Amino acid sequence: MAEQTIIYIGNKPFMNYVTAVAMQFTSQDAKEVVIKARGRYISRAVDVAEVVRKKFMAGQVDIKSISIDSEERQVDQTGKKRRISSIEIVLVKKQ
Repeated sequence: MAEQTIIYIGNKPFMNYVTAVAMQFTSQDAKEVVIKARGRYISRAVDVAEVVRKKFMAGQVDIKSISIDSEERQVDQTGKKRRISSIEIVLVKKQ
């Protein structure tokens, strides 16, 4: 029985992530699922959390916490730095 699982959001089809989160709660009996994304995938992470919460598992899952952050990263060999934002959404199964 898993206590917490992390799903990283990227460029796969949207429904793959929704299904992955729902499967963690149903098949794997996870108590919490953490959805993480960076940069342009942040909006997709929010959409995944909301679809799971409102459609796939309506009334069964709540948002426990949302954390945002940003970090400075070197983009290429020129030394140019760029700020990249990230989000972490923790969904928890209702008791």
